[in-house]
Amino acid sequence: MIIVFGSINIDLVTPVERLPGPGETVLGPGYALHPGGKGANQALAARRAGADVVLVGATGRDGFSDAALALLVTEGVDLDHVARVEAPTGAAFIATDRDGANQIIVAAGANAVARPDALRQLELAVEDILLLQREVPEAACLEAALAMKQAGGRVILNLAPAEAPSAALLDQLDMLIVNEHEAMVLAQALGWPDRDPDTIARRLDGERRIATIATLGAAGVVAWIDGIRHRLEAPQVAVVDTVAAGDSFTGAFAAALAAGSDLPEALRDGLAAGSLACTRRGAQPSIPYAAEIAALAATLTGGPGR
Repeated sequence: MIIVFGSINIDLVTPVERLPGPGETVLGPGYALHPGGKGANQALAARRAGADVVLVGATGRDGFSDAALALLVTEGVDLDHVARVEAPTGAAFIATDRDGANQIIVAAGANAVARPDALRQLELAVEDILLLQREVPEAACLEAALAMKQAGGRVILNLAPAEAPSAALLDQLDMLIVNEHEAMVLAQALGWPDRDPDTIARRLDGERRIATIATLGAAGVVAWIDGIRHRLEAPQVAVVDTVAAGDSFTGAFAAALAAGSDLPEALRDGLAAGSLACTRRGAQPSIPYAAEIAALAATLTGGPGR
């Protein structure tokens, strides 16, 4: 089972010719309303990839709540531990340009008061995986991680949005998933001069005993686990937008691990899922299903080796 403790948002997405600079206004032709939030996205990604998933988080008592949870309900994610609170449902305001790049502003809302109390109520086991991100409070993430470690399960943190976690939370991690920017932010916080995500992943694995996966956008992914380097090139796809690509990678990767896949196979699934998400607009609407993930993953090459 995968337990995701994280954010639940409603996304307002508008396409623009180019992303604005500081103090600049650009016009878009309209906007779309999509369910999102990194926690919800990763829960949906893991579920669509075939895992049993429980989502722990919070929404408001407003009109956005049902919309934010709609696809999760449809796909069968367990939402029994999503709290309804007085704060508004979290929201993300997303602009995407013609090349697929994006700018995102997130208003935390109910996510700022999300609690992981449900993890104490669940019958956690050694085969379970906890997925964490950075859109709910740090102290709550640490509490969730401690509960999972007490049960003997694995803890995976996706360091997004980019912000250095506390030393206490780092100490509870089995795996860390970062993009290039997030890797540099963490290296700076640790006082390391390194800027290459490959080197940073190697140091985290070797010095902190945290298996680290660095996603490299169109260049693919590199991972260091137990002193072994894994490198995969990304498939060429027609990029529409990159919203939820990282969440799709993380959810599919975790689902593969939960199903008993070895690391190279899990990396291929994650990379295939993230690549497929780039070919469709929106966050949750872009997240792929198990069959298409498997089809693309079968075409990918690469694996262990220094």
